[in-house]
Amino acid sequence: MLAQIPVTSEADLHAAVARARTAQPTWAATPVVHRCGVLREFGRILHQRRQEVAECITREAGKPNVEALITEALVALDAARFCANNAVAFLHPQRVPHGNPMMKVKRGQLLREPHGVIGIIAPWNYPFSIPATESLAALVTGNAVVLKPSEFTTLVGLKLAELLHAAGVPRDVFQVVTGAGETGAALLASNIDKLIFTGSVGTGRRVAEAAGKRLLPVVLELGGKDAMLVLEDASVEVASSAAVWGAFVNCGQACLSVERCYVHRSLYEKFVLACVEKTKRLRVGNGMDQNIEIGPMIHARQLANVASQVEEAVAAGATVLTGGHALAELGPNFYAPTVITGVDHSMRIMRDETFGPVLAIMPFDSSAHDDAAVALINDSDFGLAASLWTANRARGEALARRIRSGTVMVNDAITCFGISEAPHGGVGQSGIGRTHGFQGLEEMVRLKYLDTDYTGGMAKVWWYGYSPAFARQMDGFMDFLFARNLLQRLAGGMRSAAAFVRKGRV
Repeated sequence: MLAQIPVTSEADLHAAVARARTAQPTWAATPVVHRCGVLREFGRILHQRRQEVAECITREAGKPNVEALITEALVALDAARFCANNAVAFLHPQRVPHGNPMMKVKRGQLLREPHGVIGIIAPWNYPFSIPATESLAALVTGNAVVLKPSEFTTLVGLKLAELLHAAGVPRDVFQVVTGAGETGAALLASNIDKLIFTGSVGTGRRVAEAAGKRLLPVVLELGGKDAMLVLEDASVEVASSAAVWGAFVNCGQACLSVERCYVHRSLYEKFVLACVEKTKRLRVGNGMDQNIEIGPMIHARQLANVASQVEEAVAAGATVLTGGHALAELGPNFYAPTVITGVDHSMRIMRDETFGPVLAIMPFDSSAHDDAAVALINDSDFGLAASLWTANRARGEALARRIRSGTVMVNDAITCFGISEAPHGGVGQSGIGRTHGFQGLEEMVRLKYLDTDYTGGMAKVWWYGYSPAFARQMDGFMDFLFARNLLQRLAGGMRSAAAFVRKGRV
């Protein structure tokens, strides 16, 4: 046992949200440059205490210490950098030009204002980097945050609060409430202005249903069944190493992990052999050991889900080439890294999220314009991320545009989550909305259009006093607008043609 932490009562949770609502206007009125300074101080403290944070993550979540550093602390550190460097420009009023001649006497501005109090329900698989990136974006845009970490990684959530408070975030502006599903439900039902949820599809549906009843805006990141596509010109050595790391990092407990791998038949046997050999060399054990590459799964229930998918696939004709069993001799919740072949889309292991250390590999044959490969990837209810492996970058990017997914990586996997500028989110059952990047900042604000008329002392011609003459004037004005727009399009086309001629393209 690491610690005993009391569950936040419903009354205490509502009191926390009330304190956040009281404190938020003062925080929002604080100059954004000051809030950016607080985030930079958070980054400095996190850098200084990164080993302490990583050890806390490893003790609770079990992942190897080096993964806690590079996939958690480093990601949060870069998110602080991105938010602090971009918030001032992002929040600056944006001019909105008017094309309609009747509106030229107006000045339009787009304002971005905080929602108020944002609730965050965070998962256990990345218990520091996920809530940190979301919280930093919410805080720098002027919101207060109430975070409910997973009951399996509560100490990590409290560590995040400790660092933010040390950096200068007021205690009522960032608060942590503790508990399991009941606490999350209470946060959803509380007086928050928006909810950011990361978790399972089933829970996400219930969150969306409850939020819809009160028109509460939400961002939902609900996982994936991420595909890896290895084309016939890819490097077997590189792609197999990527598949092994992509499938087993964090013991496969990553929404971006490689869960289904499609390999061109000409490379299939060599690729499978390379994956099996590399998987057998992986070192499994206590994540505090610097030599360990795979830690335990988070709990017995998740291990049982992985085991049942593997067993069902084998019963349907699949073959386990390595792994496929628990490692009870290492302790509870250890499962051997598993490579499985002979799979197809009728099996749950190729359709449902596995969220464990399993690499399922399936061959595909060539077809015109790579249609067969694209069809395999798109044959899924999920659409979070995918990866393509090819020596032809142009071909890879062309294929990427045809894949139904929030992110597609060419010759890399998973690491898009560590790019603070890149939006993170999916389509279909992978959820709605985005975190990270400017799109993630947009989720933390409400848009307000501000319109100022320069002729405030004059009546407008379109106000009451309708008459046949006025109707004719407006009808003629519409003819004028249509003709003007047509001339502008023609002039634009002529300029484009002239530019092509000047560049020697014609």
